[in-house]
Amino acid sequence: MELKQGDQAPKFTSTDQNGNTVTLNQFKGKKVVLYFYPKDNTPGCTAEACDFRDNYQGLVAKGIEVLGVSVDDEKSHQKFVTKFNLPFTLLADTDHKIVEAYGVWGEKNMYGKKYMGTVRTTFIIDEEGTIAHIITKVDTKNPSEQVLSLLA
Repeated sequence: MELKQGDQAPKFTSTDQNGNTVTLNQFKGKKVVLYFYPKDNTPGCTAEACDFRDNYQGLVAKGIEVLGVSVDDEKSHQKFVTKFNLPFTLLADTDHKIVEAYGVWGEKNMYGKKYMGTVRTTFIIDEEGTIAHIITKVDTKNPSEQVLSLLA
């Protein structure tokens, strides 16, 4: 089942880079940027995370929380957060429950080799838990600008 604008965002419970339990329900009443990325410490994912870092205060000032999700574990996320001084939460989805619930686990192709992985996608979830926007063509250098342009 493919998610679309106007659908209720699938609920989830996961752990963050510090081992804390995080649920989507915690953010009721706030807009949430839930961005799915393939892997910690890779060029595109680092550019995307650093842009959200550099624009984080502006997003928070507009009542927006940023949550990054990959299938990396807590330890990998912790290193990524420390190395790049990321001020937001990264969720460890090692069991693939969140990527599958959001429909972003799929076949990818690199150098002619097909494999399964996280398809880079950003969901903007409104204060009521409804999907307001889905960005499938993510600009890894300016993802926060993409988000803000949709919320303007």
